Amino acid sequence: MKNSIGFIGAGRVVRILLQGFRNKNVQFGKVVVSDTNPDVIAKLKQNFPEVEQVDAATVAAQDIVLIALHPPVIMDTLESLKNDFRPDSIVISLAPKINFTKLSSKLTGVKNLARLIPNATSYINEGYNPVTFASGFDEAEKKAVMSLLGNLGYTFEVPEEKLESYAIMSAMLPTYFWFQWRELGEIGLKTGLTKDESEQAIYQSVVAALDLFYKSGLTPAEVIDLIPVKPIGEHEGQIAEFYTTKLLGLFEKIKP
Repeated sequence: MKNSIGFIGAGRVVRILLQGFRNKNVQFGKVVVSDTNPDVIAKLKQNFPEVEQVDAATVAAQDIVLIALHPPVIMDTLESLKNDFRPDSIVISLAPKINFTKLSSKLTGVKNLARLIPNATSYINEGYNPVTFASGFDEAEKKAVMSLLGNLGYTFEVPEEKLESYAIMSAMLPTYFWFQWRELGEIGLKTGLTKDESEQAIYQSVVAALDLFYKSGLTPAEVIDLIPVKPIGEHEGQIAEFYTTKLLGLFEKIKP
């Protein structure tokens, strides 16, 4: 794998990826970051003191460059850096919405261009990370990238047009449930369980429920029918409407 890696942007996703690489003892000759907010870099360096703070042009000149910016600022940022990227660099965008057509309009000299939808669970090396490669991406370099990203969890190649679907159905999916598990944990305490007992009950039951739903051979209706008492059943329609309205609405916003 190439020696140096740089991140344009130093926010949450960079912390997730660096932690995943650290867990697997992945070594880089140099790790550099740039960000318009010095506090963000300071926070990152608290956990990763080996990271060097540099300007964005210096990041763009590294062997591997990850664009860790929100979609609204990517195009203007790339416009200001379009002459700083090396033709032999690997450039990976981590954002939805900004497709290869748009990226290539600014990165005209970059052949090895990829897009990745990262997942927060890469923090513990259990990510579910779809990646797509631009036409003309060097095959040997592609294998190296897949090997590197494989340290973060399950990394798999998909058509570009499916990336935004995975952003909704994988990258953001934990946020649909995490707060519920937190609230259920509090209810467990109020009903007499210890913190450990409550957490184990939720964890084991959720994992088993997923296996039952997807691996039992039963239809969704048959699985749902296995438990006759549904304490929040009267609100299921409202919850389903939240999912449909919010998630499909968000999908329309992040589509290229």
